[in-house]
Amino acid sequence: MSASSKSSVLAALGGNAVIMVAKFVVFSITGSGALFAEAIHSVADVGNQALLLVGIVRSGRGPTEKYQYGHGRERFVWALISAVGIFFLGCGVTLAHGIDSLLSPHEEMELVNPNWAIGVLVASLLIEGFVLAYAVIGLRKAAAGRPFFDYLRRQADPSAVAVILEDSAACLGVILAIGAIGLTEITGKGYWDAIGSVLIGLLLGAVAVWLTFRNKELLIGPSAPDAATAAIRAALMGDDAVERIVRLKSKVLDTETYDVLVELEFHGERLAETLRPRLEAAYEEGFESFDEFNAFAKEYADEVVALLGDKIDELEKKIQDAVPEVKHIDVEPD
Repeated sequence: MSASSKSSVLAALGGNAVIMVAKFVVFSITGSGALFAEAIHSVADVGNQALLLVGIVRSGRGPTEKYQYGHGRERFVWALISAVGIFFLGCGVTLAHGIDSLLSPHEEMELVNPNWAIGVLVASLLIEGFVLAYAVIGLRKAAAGRPFFDYLRRQADPSAVAVILEDSAACLGVILAIGAIGLTEITGKGYWDAIGSVLIGLLLGAVAVWLTFRNKELLIGPSAPDAATAAIRAALMGDDAVERIVRLKSKVLDTETYDVLVELEFHGERLAETLRPRLEAAYEEGFESFDEFNAFAKEYADEVVALLGDKIDELEKKIQDAVPEVKHIDVEPD
């Protein structure tokens, strides 16, 4: 998933950098407020995707003595910073510009070279659409048959989700800007351009709020998805030695790593059956003294502990086979 997320972010970063420069150049020619809003939108996208890339790279570092579970959750920190950036830079600046334009006196307005504005926006729509499609294809592969929108909301890497949301907002924002510029050109009324800016700002605000809450949730550390928890339960209860699950707790460390704690009540009789031949042999041989019996009892106790340890190792492997994202497991007998 990390490789897919990284390639999606890089594609978005490159595409938005080109779009950003083009929008500012054409804004300087046309003076369109809606185009200015879109240019600010692209600035926010470039900055935020750069932050997402930093998070992906830094989260890939392995465990250290200080961070023994690795740095996987660091990507959520950078993704949260990115979401805050979208809200204040993208939403805030765009809304402020649009509201200021709305409150200003509106006279008849004619954009300079509106075809330039329409042209750069159409080109932006094509580039943003390509990046969006690329990100969606990558996440569909990562979803591996799971319901896509549920996966997007609950399990997908927030960096890749941010790219999809930002580019979806970008495509919709471009359409709003084209509509605002078109209405301004047809009616000669500047408030259409201002309304376009406000709508684009609100769109960016909605994206930022969703991403902020999603990354807050991941930083706190939610439990593993319901499907993963169900798979863990099925793997455990499918073993004859397990009588019941006393407690099952899980935590998402990052999008590819779960930490699981399980407390189990074992079928003592079924475990004992494994050592029955050993007991029968000792019974038939008999004991000539208490010391001999005591030595056997100690050896047998060690065998019971070893048997329980082997069974726990076997159960841990079953859990990891059922849910590969489980990298840290603690199975305890009740």
